Amino acid sequence: MLLFLNSNSYLGLSLAHWLVVVSAVLSLSGAFAYIRDMLRGKSTPNLVTWGLWAFAPLVATGAALSAYADGWSTVRIFMTGFGPLLITITALFVSKRYWKLSFFDYACGALSIIALGVWLIAGSPVLAILLAATADLFATLPTIIKAWKYPETETLYTYFVGLFTASIIIPAIPVWNIENSAFQIYVLIANAALFIAVFRKRVKWF
Repeated sequence: MLLFLNSNSYLGLSLAHWLVVVSAVLSLSGAFAYIRDMLRGKSTPNLVTWGLWAFAPLVATGAALSAYADGWSTVRIFMTGFGPLLITITALFVSKRYWKLSFFDYACGALSIIALGVWLIAGSPVLAILLAATADLFATLPTIIKAWKYPETETLYTYFVGLFTASIIIPAIPVWNIENSAFQIYVLIANAALFIAVFRKRVKWF
């Protein structure tokens, strides 16, 4: 029988821990939905976006592990990149399942990598957060534009999950400062933009 262990925990896990578990499960379901649509020939990922969405969190996971960071925080970082990694690998190994890249895509990818490189050597936590958000923005822009022009090439459920998981993490922010909240707020806005871009084809006034 399931019992509350105290007023703030359930099965020994705090609310923040449960939010990490729920967001991880939902994120995986979103990745699998995208992969399903790829295999059906419906969705075509932009490899600049998805590749960098995988790369940056996995680098951050390695950095967190080397710094002996909190395990739950590290899991959340890892899961952020694991789903995109699965999508990227699937796209590379399944013929004609990815979007043809343009100069703009490559330029955004280069700028994202530059921002990530500076982020790795940044001495200020605030600067590191801002650079991480900048790198993610450059990685995300190609897919936002692609989704706005060709919403049928993306999976709506995946971005709904992204928006939902970004939303439920907000209450778990311990202190509202740049270090703790800036990147999470950016992620929420980016996921909202992606969801709207894909969803708009179902709404007449767009």
